[in-house]
Amino acid sequence: MFKYETIAEDIQKRIQSGEYPADEKLPQEMELCRQYDASRITIREALDLLVNRGLITRRRGAGTYVKAIAGAASDSEKFARSQQFGGFTSDMKGREVETELHEFALLRAPQHVAERLKVPETAFVCYICRTRKVEQKAHVVEYTYMPTDFITGITEEVVKGSIYGYIEQTLKLKIKSAHRTVRADMPTSQEREWLEIGQDDMPILEVEQTGYLDDGRIFEYSKARHRADCFELHTVSIH
Repeated sequence: MFKYETIAEDIQKRIQSGEYPADEKLPQEMELCRQYDASRITIREALDLLVNRGLITRRRGAGTYVKAIAGAASDSEKFARSQQFGGFTSDMKGREVETELHEFALLRAPQHVAERLKVPETAFVCYICRTRKVEQKAHVVEYTYMPTDFITGITEEVVKGSIYGYIEQTLKLKIKSAHRTVRADMPTSQEREWLEIGQDDMPILEVEQTGYLDDGRIFEYSKARHRADCFELHTVSIH
């Protein structure tokens, strides 16, 4: 990783943590040069990268500012939710999160899962099906598949908590990015029970995701099926 990329990653973490809130001006370039012991060219490359990621914006004659996502998020929790990749537990930080585990098994990868994870169809994968609740209200049913060659040691205790936290803090792997498709659907009869929808005429929003580590390895293929009244997707479009 080049120095400007390392600097950009650090500034991004500060934005996500709320150290640099939405609409706040970032330190001047010379101050950033001193902080990171870097040249102005390197700092500008780092800031250009963050501009391209849609996290900051330059205001002519005024400086560089953190973007307000969807015109709303000025606190770290809402900003983290706008990124949609901190994991459910992280997104709901400060609130009571419970996990109802439906299935946790080692199984041979179905064809479509093997294709997404880029593993042979003869390979075994870890399968997790669980409902996540916030303040005792069901929010989402997650169907998750993970390879077993480098995502190792997952226990029932792990899957009832934060799998992403386990991957980064225990396995010391860096989650980097995801490819997603979001679509509307109707819940299955089983999901109506798990999500406490009953016979209400309520759709669900499905997020189909393939997750990548910073070294390019695929660590997850999943479908998260959310109650429509418990899900928001925040995005940034860049020209």
